[in-house]
Amino acid sequence: MIRTAITLMAALTPLLAVAAEPKIEIVAHRGASFDAPENTVAAIKLAWEQNADASEFDIFLTKDGQIVVIHDPTTQRTAGVKGTVAEMTLKELRQLDVGKWKGAQFAGEKIPTLDEMLATVPAGKRVFIEVKCGPEIVPELNRVLKASGLKPQQTAIISFHADVIAAVKKARPDLPCYWIVHLAPKGQKPRTAEELIEKAKEIHADGLDLSAHEAILDKTFGDKVKAAGLKLYVWTVNDVELAKKMIAAGAESITTDRPGWLREQLAK
Repeated sequence: MIRTAITLMAALTPLLAVAAEPKIEIVAHRGASFDAPENTVAAIKLAWEQNADASEFDIFLTKDGQIVVIHDPTTQRTAGVKGTVAEMTLKELRQLDVGKWKGAQFAGEKIPTLDEMLATVPAGKRVFIEVKCGPEIVPELNRVLKASGLKPQQTAIISFHADVIAAVKKARPDLPCYWIVHLAPKGQKPRTAEELIEKAKEIHADGLDLSAHEAILDKTFGDKVKAAGLKLYVWTVNDVELAKKMIAAGAESITTDRPGWLREQLAK
């Protein structure tokens, strides 16, 4: 009987170890941007194919009040054409090709609208929508999100701009909102957990989305954030050892350019 119990425990030990491992959310950065042109429908669809739990992308407001998905305030880097997003209409922006720079197979990819990206989101998945402009986008953002039919939990809002987070939470307190912070801004002192927690509470953020700076973000830092009732997410991690350190620090979500690859590496 004793031998049977020992044998059973030996068999269950690996399963218990797996169950004890924290589940980490894998977020595709600008879609599966290592393999496809960033912030395009092709990139977000590939992220879902690579089994990402979520996908992050960036939004701006156009001259005619439409929301488009693009990272930079200008079109030069991804379209090869000079232009400022806020000074161009949706029609003008849609004439640009933001795929061919990544490879001939992506030629013809257009700058997507927010509703096009939201239409790709499968059941059980979510998106992190990074607002790159100011609070002026909130009314149209709210309209598009409501029209999408997605649940509030599926459409998290993130931004470096604290005033954007505050404005979104005021208009839509049901939306999860996370304040993005660079922990070691150039020429400035490293950010402390205490100051970030205080500001996050002030703007009613649900959590912090932090740069994966291993010299600053350790378990002590992470414990303080989580003890304050805030979610702890990190970006942008394309290194397995760094990902493991962030998980050990308490990160619940990791943004990466290579969602499928990172998940495979962490499972080894």
